[in-house]
Amino acid sequence: MSKSVFAITSTYERAEQMVSALQTAGFASSDISVLMPNTEGRHDVGHVKATKAPEGAATGAASGGIAGGVIGLLAGIGALAIPGVGPLIAAGPIMGALSGAAVGATAGGITGALVGLGIPELEAKRYEEKLKTGNYVLAVHVADGVERDRAKEIFEDADADEVFVSTDASVPER
Repeated sequence: MSKSVFAITSTYERAEQMVSALQTAGFASSDISVLMPNTEGRHDVGHVKATKAPEGAATGAASGGIAGGVIGLLAGIGALAIPGVGPLIAAGPIMGALSGAAVGATAGGITGALVGLGIPELEAKRYEEKLKTGNYVLAVHVADGVERDRAKEIFEDADADEVFVSTDASVPER
């Protein structure tokens, strides 16, 4: 597993700004994840109700049509219902981690999936609470300390409410 930088923001506009800035800085769309509440029609993305593997979600989203927006261009976009959290839209690598939580209705739910992505359990529980109250979680996988610092700077420049770096030791610190 590679290291990731996570951010929380309270607005869709800021989430889109962050995704756009990450892409402009050279981060691959396939390395960017977004997890947001599904408020039915508020977001400028098409989505599909999917509780199957991420491949099915990506296929369904493509056939359902993505209306537009930077987030709508990310890989693997789909809608999930996570027990205890409610309906969410996920895009990017986080979709794969969460698909299992949606299908299995595991006791850990979204917290377990976030822990699997490198977030300590206490942080993951806080992120789950943030999602329940309508916030957005963004993540970008980074290859090294330079990318980590660049991603943190992008999130901070966009006024992210919180920024967190996963602690996977396989990626060297700078």
